[in-house]
Amino acid sequence: MRKSTWKRAGVALTAAGLVAGLAGCNDDKAGAAGAKAGDPGNVTQVLTAAFEKTSAAKAAKVKMTMSLEVVGAESGTMEMTGVQGWDPGFMDYTIKGSMLSAGNPDAPEQMRMLMLDNVMYMDMGEKQAAEMDGKRWMKLDMKAAADASGDKALQKAMTGNLDQMNQDPAQQLALLLDSPDLKHVGAEKVNGMETEHYKGTLTFEQMLKANKSLELLSKEEHDQLIENVKKTGLKGYDTEVWVDKNGYPARMDIAMEMDEGKVNIRADYSDYGTKAAVQAPPADETVDLFKMLQDAGEALGEGAGTEGAQG
Repeated sequence: MRKSTWKRAGVALTAAGLVAGLAGCNDDKAGAAGAKAGDPGNVTQVLTAAFEKTSAAKAAKVKMTMSLEVVGAESGTMEMTGVQGWDPGFMDYTIKGSMLSAGNPDAPEQMRMLMLDNVMYMDMGEKQAAEMDGKRWMKLDMKAAADASGDKALQKAMTGNLDQMNQDPAQQLALLLDSPDLKHVGAEKVNGMETEHYKGTLTFEQMLKANKSLELLSKEEHDQLIENVKKTGLKGYDTEVWVDKNGYPARMDIAMEMDEGKVNIRADYSDYGTKAAVQAPPADETVDLFKMLQDAGEALGEGAGTEGAQG
């Protein structure tokens, strides 16, 4: 396998990881549905109604930006535009920004990424296709790869990542409703629309409690996760939402601050209920990334064995 092919495989994995990171933490939708009756106050009622309308819409157009300000080369920006669906989950995004290239000169300036049936497909461009028998799409089926490995810990990790990638604005609203300091900021214009601005903060411990995917972890794995996050200095998540006159979130901001820097995510939503026919690329235009890496690993192992026999 060519060195440039390995680099592009790395680009694909980087892009998939960034999408998972942008998606945030998965939440239990039932929590928001129960908030309407149990928690008095206009703010809770408004956001619960927005949650219910957003859940029913099942899809929206999205423009999402992420900025990462840390010490070192990891700082950068990324922009994702396209359409996202939930229940069932799918996405069709075009990704660009300095975080996509991550210092790799072979990385494309932008990449189209699809997700359907918990499988991701990344369009690596014409240059990649020329080196991959005319196939320009990389397929990333994390669950299938984890199941094939027989590694229980890996299976849990992959399931959790898929939950994150399926994150939607309704789930983000459900999460915000758990904030103990939820408040109404005031009326503001967003993208020319009249909206009402709300904000709240969740501590890391509250986020853990809300994240149902963590129930897949053993106590040892859970404790290790908490220890690792504490080392980063992450204290909590500041979340803001702007609800339009139709009761849908027009914009959502998430900010995280750690010892090494800050992460800011902004998502602008429109066209709730939009119809999108996302289809998997044809099989003859697709390369299975994990199978490619597995075959390469077997080839390397055979090579090592041959060298050992010759020695």
